[in-house]
Amino acid sequence: MDWYPLWNSLRIALVSCAAVFFLGIFAAYYIAKLPRTVKGALDVVLTLPMVLPPTVVGYFLLLLFGAKRPLGAFFMEHFGVKLVMNWYSAIFASIVVAFPLMYRTARGAFESFDETLAWSAQTLGQSDVWIFWRVRMPCCRQGILAGTVLAFARALGEYGATSMIAGYTPGKTATIATTVYQLWRTNDEAGAMRWVLVDIVISAVVLLAVNLLEKKQKAGGRA
Repeated sequence: MDWYPLWNSLRIALVSCAAVFFLGIFAAYYIAKLPRTVKGALDVVLTLPMVLPPTVVGYFLLLLFGAKRPLGAFFMEHFGVKLVMNWYSAIFASIVVAFPLMYRTARGAFESFDETLAWSAQTLGQSDVWIFWRVRMPCCRQGILAGTVLAFARALGEYGATSMIAGYTPGKTATIATTVYQLWRTNDEAGAMRWVLVDIVISAVVLLAVNLLEKKQKAGGRA
């Protein structure tokens, strides 16, 4: 059994999750402070990939990163880097489809934050950066953690946009999701089922770890 799809899926999901974590928190924190009209317009733009068909997202990514498109041609000409049909191409797709989950969850957490805690810290002379990481983030950790897990799970299971921008090449761009489809398409149902079970185990382990962490945090809070 070739384990490359597992390794490739995990590194794509981890890199994408790390990028989405910071991008989602940054966007959620600043957009939550904007006027309602502006916030509503940005919400539509930033969460659109969550409701669009994944193949439509993949099509737009090809328009942006394709070898004959301005951005793709620029990287190919100046750096010799092809942005599509490589393993890291799937990172672009995973970031786009996972970002809305992190953003919406983090924004909800920030909007429910009690601002009097931040004001109290300001009266003590603490900087905005200190307040953000030492006061706001700990208070919003449940929402942030939930968004991170959802983003990781979404990136791990991404198929539609990934299949369009990265394709399927065994040992190069194959992920668990694309491998399951290719094995099923070639009537290898036993092989497809093995990868389905691998994906279920990974997802279950991630959710179990998060549940245990939440219970530990709640127990610490009661203590």
